[in-house]
Amino acid sequence: MNRDSIELDNVSRFYGEVLGVNRVTLSLPPGITSLVGPNGAGKTTLLNLMTGLVRPTRGRVHVLGISPSQPHKLFRCVGYSTQFDAFPKGLTGFQFIYSFLRLFGTPSAECKRLTTLAIEQAGLVDAADRKVAAYSKGMRQRIRLAQAIAHDPRVLILDEPLNGLDPLVRAEMIKLFRQYGAEGRHVIVSSHVLHEVDMISDQVVLMSGGYVVAEGQIQGVRQEIQERPMQILIRCKQPSMLASKAFEQDHVVEAQLLAEEGAVLIKTRDPDGFHRMLNHLVVKGMEIEGVTPADDDVNSVYEYLIGEEGSS
Repeated sequence: MNRDSIELDNVSRFYGEVLGVNRVTLSLPPGITSLVGPNGAGKTTLLNLMTGLVRPTRGRVHVLGISPSQPHKLFRCVGYSTQFDAFPKGLTGFQFIYSFLRLFGTPSAECKRLTTLAIEQAGLVDAADRKVAAYSKGMRQRIRLAQAIAHDPRVLILDEPLNGLDPLVRAEMIKLFRQYGAEGRHVIVSSHVLHEVDMISDQVVLMSGGYVVAEGQIQGVRQEIQERPMQILIRCKQPSMLASKAFEQDHVVEAQLLAEEGAVLIKTRDPDGFHRMLNHLVVKGMEIEGVTPADDDVNSVYEYLIGEEGSS
């Protein structure tokens, strides 16, 4: 048992007759590890196994030498931000994190200090005393991240953490993940957005149908993505101006104004270049409320990559 890694030994999880994950054996070192795969690949099940929210049907899981059957020990070193958008009613952002820290038996003054620090790192200082129910989708995502990092965990587990964030907040979160990885901590990120994974990961675990089909350094992911245009949904205050600016970029194939107010669908061959353009527009004053992947062809991209890995 390695106390410096996250280890899964021949782990399977079934929900009745439905497969969650099957025969997964992994040893994840410190740094940023991305679990990659389309919806239904088994990513969330694997994260829930690491945090003890579900138990394996067979096999063993250890996180830094701790079994998830020891929740009090595990959750002192693990922070988990799920993709589920549910909160206790009536709490402000500050109260949401403060009450979580009190569960650890942390003294009140220290809880206040840690809560303030986490809210600052998540960029929610101005919204700390507002009720979470009044937050936008992106702000709710950030308060979940703030809760996950509030107790300074050695392992940070994040389920689709960048989905719906505006460009500047996305950049700040990526910077935070990299900082954690550089400090020798474990950052486990699930995603179905290939260019984000290629940008932030030290190692990648590629999943399909509940199985791990590849792991380690997967070369050429960025080139594979750029061969297929990617669709991105942006919500902003000036959709017509954004569409016009997008069309000035050689890599943008299409910019479509949607019936939903303030929504623009962009199709680009260079998602990294497009996100750099968005960052530039935000710095110049454009109000962008959220950026979400909307790639209808994402499953075929994974099938292509999985096929390449399987034949090598």
